Amino acid sequence: MAELSSPAAVIEIATATPWVRKSPSPWVRGPVWDGFWMLSALWLAPIILWLSHGYSNPESSPLDLLYFGLTALFWIGHRLSSTYLAYCTEAYRPLLRLKPIRFVVLPLAITAACFAIFLPGDSALPWTREERLIGLAIVDYAWVTYHFASQHFGALSLYRARADRGRCIQTRRLDRFFALTVGGILVFVADILAGAVAYQEQWIDRWSFAGWIVSAQNGIRGGAILALFIATAIMLFAEAGATRWSLPRVLYIVGIAVMVGLALRPRSLFLFLVIWTSQHWILATGLGSQTPRAEPAPTSGLVRGLLHKLNVRPWAVVLFFTALSVVLLPLFEVEANRETGTYYGDRIFGAIAMQLRTSSWVPVFVALGFATGFIHYLLDRSVYRMSDPQVRAAASGLLDQRARLRLQRRQ
Repeated sequence: MAELSSPAAVIEIATATPWVRKSPSPWVRGPVWDGFWMLSALWLAPIILWLSHGYSNPESSPLDLLYFGLTALFWIGHRLSSTYLAYCTEAYRPLLRLKPIRFVVLPLAITAACFAIFLPGDSALPWTREERLIGLAIVDYAWVTYHFASQHFGALSLYRARADRGRCIQTRRLDRFFALTVGGILVFVADILAGAVAYQEQWIDRWSFAGWIVSAQNGIRGGAILALFIATAIMLFAEAGATRWSLPRVLYIVGIAVMVGLALRPRSLFLFLVIWTSQHWILATGLGSQTPRAEPAPTSGLVRGLLHKLNVRPWAVVLFFTALSVVLLPLFEVEANRETGTYYGDRIFGAIAMQLRTSSWVPVFVALGFATGFIHYLLDRSVYRMSDPQVRAAASGLLDQRARLRLQRRQ
């Protein structure tokens, strides 16, 4: 966190409020809140293993019902959470003016590009709609894999900052290495071994060494598990040797290791899919509900006033995100389940969801799905870019009391 401008300011605040001299809590909100929202991998893993135990096909087990509930409640809400923070909160309103390219121009350009790609018919462009879909799906897979790894780095960074180690370059490098290697590369390896990469037959299976990957998959899996163990041990030893070690960081590191360990187990693709995506959605929803809670009140505007009353109540923001997720589920499933998979929206909306997938609006829904996904990846980096002091000011709801006082004094 940035320091105050002068020693006198430090003395003044410390005299007026002596409690700010205490170390900040290592938790974002507290052990219970963090345990559910930030560290969900630790309680999801045993539930997932228990629900799938004894079933040869986990998708036919009670685990499918759990995944249905988590998908309905958190999938779309998490995707739209960063968009909501950027455009529907007073906290981020100054950034729309200060950084119009990042927050306005690029999202509009992405949306226009997705609709320009999918609305024209098969003969209007050099590639058919199916070929365009495959191409963008591969790009989306690569981006979302990096996006998930980046979220892990962000969570570790948030806990690092709350342990008063935000400026430790060595720990930051370790966090990035662990997140990108374990949460990115090893997950990609697991997807290849499971044949779960988006349209894998269209690109990876054409590589010259694709046959070797299949024949040597046991050795590759064993090497990946060893790499996971070594990387996790390095992180835990580094944390144990830190001046101010952080229990939440330790638990988060263990959670990542548990999830990737499930990914590298043979025939556990559905189990990994459930825990990997659900943990990501739950964390994003939790952070999105907390970020604007310290925002200033608007000076005018009925809609802005109503949104402010919502934003300063994290529980209300969570309810809004989950309701939005349920209502929009069948619309976004038109694009998301493009290869195989269960359409959970059918269980809630029945024939309405099925009609959406056969209507003439399908190209529009596909374009909308890709556009919101890409915008989500972009805006997540923008609204949680804590290296930017203006973003830290906007996201002060995630910061400790001392940091909020510093930001308020500079403002």
